[in-house]
Amino acid sequence: MATDFVEVFSDGACKGNPGPGGWGALLRYRGVEKELWGGEGHTTNNRMELLAVIKALQALKRRSSVRITTDSQYVKKGITEWVSRWKRNGWTTAAKKPVKNADLWRELDSAVAQHQVEWHWVRGHSGHAENERADELANRGIGES
Repeated sequence: MATDFVEVFSDGACKGNPGPGGWGALLRYRGVEKELWGGEGHTTNNRMELLAVIKALQALKRRSSVRITTDSQYVKKGITEWVSRWKRNGWTTAAKKPVKNADLWRELDSAVAQHQVEWHWVRGHSGHAENERADELANRGIGES
């Protein structure tokens, strides 16, 4: 079946950067939806964007084909373009500085390896219904951090 994949819509939010933050993810498979969210008291927006995708992938019970939609170029480019170079360079950037959020990048890299993942980017706050829901979940996570 051509549509036999899990759809993931993820977002992160932060009140202040750093500050209290939240992450949210909407998962959809064969018409069934699951909402996930959480937060941390002192974090950054980028960490929350990463955690949203990590938590969504970790929620999957078996190897799956996954279509991830995020409004974070940082997450999409990081995992599809930058991470292989960071690993080759011992988790340092081209400028020989430590990669920020390396702990979460390692976790995401490991989670992605368990699945067949396709990445999509959408502009945040542009009326994309599922991205708006993920944003609401991320903000719910802030409230519970």
